[in-house]
Amino acid sequence: MSKAEEFRALHRGRAPGDPLVLPGPWDAAAARVFAEAGFPALATPSAGVAASLGYEDGATPADEMFAAVARIARAVDVPVSADVEAGYGLAPEELVERLLEAGVVGCNLEDSDGGVLKDPHAHAEFLAGVRQAAADRLFVNARVDVFAHGDGDPERAIERAALYRAAGADCVYPILAPAELVPLLRSGIEGPLNLLARPDGPAPAALGELGATRVTFGPGLQRRATAALREIAAGLLP
Repeated sequence: MSKAEEFRALHRGRAPGDPLVLPGPWDAAAARVFAEAGFPALATPSAGVAASLGYEDGATPADEMFAAVARIARAVDVPVSADVEAGYGLAPEELVERLLEAGVVGCNLEDSDGGVLKDPHAHAEFLAGVRQAAADRLFVNARVDVFAHGDGDPERAIERAALYRAAGADCVYPILAPAELVPLLRSGIEGPLNLLARPDGPAPAALGELGATRVTFGPGLQRRATAALREIAAGLLP
């Protein structure tokens, strides 16, 4: 079984309360910590990687992001999926080639750019192109940004999710969806559902009970590590 097949299989048959938990490493050292802890797969956060490289979220040059992701993937034996934002303006074929060269088995692709929602039909065409170029070599997680950059209407999120699933997306990710709307989203979205775990929100197991197939953390773990490092640094001052 290839790593991509292994990763896809991890999403199947998840029991309620037992979602696939995917920590987000921001560099190779963090990836090794998570892999050594026993997590079966990892998912890089673009904002966390950006911070590790000295950039603001959304400002990382494509070459630097792919290089960072490649270092993470090389550092561990478990499958790694990569958040590559909106695709950096690359055509589907080139995007897939760069992802495979980096050694990852999946990707997040946002349906907004610069904080503005894309036309969902145009984005669905882009996802279909990615699926055609990748075949089964990549697990495509289609991020739905209605709650991040839209009006927060769950019906709009469900409509976008349906288009993206029809285009070949393996999973749908309504980022920042309020916990109270998750059962509605779960009932309206077919296939695997990715939810974001936040410090002030439900724990991963609780998100699984609500309907999450998998749980990711965005840059949350990197920010917690940075906060801990600030405390250490403060303690070193005379």
